Amino acid sequence: MTAIMFLALLTQDFTQRGFVEDQTLLFPQTNTNDSGLMVNQALLRWEVSYKFAAWLKVAASFDGRADSHGQVARTAEITLDDRTTKRPALALREFNATLHKGKVTAEFGRQIIRWGKTDILTPTDRFAPKDYLSSVVDTDTLGVLAARVTVAGAKDSLDVIWQPWFTPSRTPLFQQRWSGLPADFSGVRIVDEGALYPHREQFGARWNHVTTGYEFSASYFDGLNWLPSFNANFHPQTFTAEVQRFYPRMRMYGADAAWQLPWFTLKGEGGYFTSPTKITTTPDYFLYVIQVERQVKEWSLVGGYAGEAAKAGSNSVPQFAPDRGFAKSFVGRAALTIDVNRSLSVETALRAAGSFVRLEYSQTYGTHWRVTPGAAWIRGEQQDFLGQYQRNSYLSTAVRYSF
Repeated sequence: MTAIMFLALLTQDFTQRGFVEDQTLLFPQTNTNDSGLMVNQALLRWEVSYKFAAWLKVAASFDGRADSHGQVARTAEITLDDRTTKRPALALREFNATLHKGKVTAEFGRQIIRWGKTDILTPTDRFAPKDYLSSVVDTDTLGVLAARVTVAGAKDSLDVIWQPWFTPSRTPLFQQRWSGLPADFSGVRIVDEGALYPHREQFGARWNHVTTGYEFSASYFDGLNWLPSFNANFHPQTFTAEVQRFYPRMRMYGADAAWQLPWFTLKGEGGYFTSPTKITTTPDYFLYVIQVERQVKEWSLVGGYAGEAAKAGSNSVPQFAPDRGFAKSFVGRAALTIDVNRSLSVETALRAAGSFVRLEYSQTYGTHWRVTPGAAWIRGEQQDFLGQYQRNSYLSTAVRYSF
């Protein structure tokens, strides 16, 4: 009887959940460096946690992947740093311990960290590298190895983060359609010379104040840009370009706010970015978002403007910068809850030189199955960030089994 009671207690403190999802993307057009018209990718994600005591909880999340387009490594070894150009077949997405006592919460280990209040673009979200490998318009957040301490009171909270190990965003492969290479690169053989990873820590702090009707925060980040710049050498004799990634120093001074008004919620967020070492010719810049939100019965509506202001200066170093690419756009998202089993969402970014619209419909069947068909439409001029992907419009279907 004692053993049975002990097992029952263990079961109460242990939780687990997960899903298996298969997604297919269909592209009506080939691209300059990618003739594939279909990509199939499968994901198994399993999340577990165990509560040892009222003040201690340990959680972990594991990913298993496979695909048809060479974006997932074919070796089955678990990676911990997420510095691979391809997605690992097996990955430890999260593994952390949370300690909580009174007003203090501390998290140690690999974890997902999110800052900011706005939606489509979040300028102050500097501890959340993304996976852009199979799409720059639909990304997943990567976990980072960090220590995070939060002190929360009734109205104020302070969040302090130390990241000893740099995790970059995973960028598109050069030989595939989301690399955004222009048409005049056709026939050029690109050699990936790897990356120069800096050996330094990253720090950040965010103070948040909540009061009746509104809240605001101020944040600071000192670390590295998790989006790469490129060193490139072109050899005309062999028509070959050697490309190497590097990650410049970055400091950010940010703020965000939300104000609850009678008819809608007004949100704003902005970050000023500068490099203390000035090792690149990238000028300092300011990213900001102003948006309004409103709930109308079953509709959730979000709309606003993402802007950028940059100092005058040259920018001759090639960069992969989708965060700045979505700037200077009118952005919006609308979601409709049809009933408990069905929902519809539309997301868009529009400007004069480029546009993006994604539509998704989701329906659940029973308690475990969900089917999500969708479509994305991308158009614009070649020199525009969105326009360079104008041949990447796609249809998609995802089937998920949750357990």
